[in-house]
Amino acid sequence: MSTPVEPDVVALARRWRIEANLATGETPDWKLCPGVTAFQPAAEPNIEDSSDYDSDGWAGNTKTGQSWEVSLTINRKVKETAKTYNAVHEALRLASFAYGEASRVHIRYMDRRGLPEAYEGYALVTWAPSGGEATALDQVEVTLTGDGPLLPIANPVVVTP
Repeated sequence: MSTPVEPDVVALARRWRIEANLATGETPDWKLCPGVTAFQPAAEPNIEDSSDYDSDGWAGNTKTGQSWEVSLTINRKVKETAKTYNAVHEALRLASFAYGEASRVHIRYMDRRGLPEAYEGYALVTWAPSGGEATALDQVEVTLTGDGPLLPIANPVVVTP
C-alpha cells in the first residue's frame, strides 16, 4: 500500500498576526495588536528603465529601491472598568501624532500558524477612525509606512501539533 499524499490547502487571509514592540530599550516587549479585521502587506520595488543600445532593442530594467507598507483595519479594544484602550492601539495612535523618533513604531508580522513567512521593521503610522452609524463598531484604518528595511525573520510563533 502506498502512503496517501497530503493535499495542499489554501491559506487564509486571517493567517497574519501583527505585533508592536512596546519597549524602549534593548530588550523588546512584543505585544499582539488585537482586533485586526483586514490586513494587507505590500513591498513594492522601484524599477527604472536601464535599456541601452547594446541590448539589440530589448528593454533592460534595474531595481533601484524598495518601499513597504502594511494597511490594516482594527476594531478598537477597551477595558471598560479601567477606561483604557489596548496598549498597542494606543501606541499606534500616539505615534501617528508624534514627530521624530516618537513617530516610529517597531513592528513585526508573521503567519500565526508558524509557517515561515515573517517580517520585521520600523514604520510611521497613519491613524484614521472610520466613524459610522450608531450601530457601527469603533474601527480604525491604520497604515504603517516603512521607514527603512522590512527584514525577513524567523517566525517567532511556535506551534505545537
